[in-house]
Amino acid sequence: MQEIECSLLLPPMSTATRVRSTGGRYRHLVPFPRGTATLRPVQPSPWSPETITVTAGRPAASPDAPLNTPIVPASTFHAGGQWEYAREGAPTTAALETALGALESGTAVAFSSGMAAANAVMDIVPPGGLVVAPSAAYTGVAVRLRELARMERIRLSIVDVEDTDAVVSACQGASVLWLESPTNPLMQVADLPACIEAGHAAGARVLVDNTFATPLIQRPLELGADLVLHSVTKALSGHSDVLMGAVVTADPELAEQIRIRRVLLGAAPSAFDCYLALRGMRTLALRVERAQENARVITARLTTHPAVSRVRYPGWGTIAAIEMAGGTEAADRLCASVRLWVHATSLGGVESLLERRRRWPLESDTVPDDLIRLSFGIESAEDLWSDLTAALVAVQTG
Repeated sequence: MQEIECSLLLPPMSTATRVRSTGGRYRHLVPFPRGTATLRPVQPSPWSPETITVTAGRPAASPDAPLNTPIVPASTFHAGGQWEYAREGAPTTAALETALGALESGTAVAFSSGMAAANAVMDIVPPGGLVVAPSAAYTGVAVRLRELARMERIRLSIVDVEDTDAVVSACQGASVLWLESPTNPLMQVADLPACIEAGHAAGARVLVDNTFATPLIQRPLELGADLVLHSVTKALSGHSDVLMGAVVTADPELAEQIRIRRVLLGAAPSAFDCYLALRGMRTLALRVERAQENARVITARLTTHPAVSRVRYPGWGTIAAIEMAGGTEAADRLCASVRLWVHATSLGGVESLLERRRRWPLESDTVPDDLIRLSFGIESAEDLWSDLTAALVAVQTG
């Protein structure tokens, strides 16, 4: 029997305890039409994030106007208007960016993948700049940062984000503090307000990957972060049918820098993918609520199961991780024995997924060999538990 590992740090922004600005109203920024270099604040929204997910990014209401922004499958547009070429911006993309920007209290720039979005941020780090990054992080980001360090494009400092003192020390001379909270897949929770303050005190820009928490649970820009990164592929779109990323910032000049990187790197998302992502976001609040409840119920039960040696779950969110008493072989057997749970990579969809992360050769060696990441979906908690316990029995009986 073991105890569940719950963070003493509650999410700094949640649907129960969210920080509001401008007298309880939510403020965000939208871009001027293409060709201008500034962004303007729109009227603050009186609505909660749960309502913003449903309402933001819709066309203006008028007789016979569509309720949803349609798919506009065009690569080029007639000259003289807001749009010129789809790599720079397009109507369906703008609708998604408006909605995500409203949720995160900033200006969103959508990309063709999460890694494209991450690389856009890496691209604006000054040559030789120091990047402070988590010791356990999304594999693609970790591998790319190490690659850039080997190329001497950047300097890289790795830190345990749960150790706030270590983060503060590592920030000295940094250009970028790159945070995940919770981290992927170790589920470590950073003290975001303290880390953001330390990064700014050292003169660094602070990025927070908010993929796991989503803006319904924490809103890093309102805590002072400069940039928020999302794999839109995951919970935001929520149906395992879209590959997309986004960067959000409240700084108009920084937003324009990021948008230019999208143009020059050729990383624009398709109109159809933007439509799917925005349609998925409409149910984000319901999906997060149900998946989080499933996570709480099942992780609590796993703490008493003899086949499980450790449960990693901060007490909130839709992702958890477990380690197996029988080691790597038991972890692989569990993944092969489930019937309802899907043995697959990725996370954040309506279906529950699990995988042993070290099956990937590039996964960090800070991740235990027997660690299984659990992404909770919206199925019946009892059905998920029944399937998981049957697989655990199969593991124990060999």
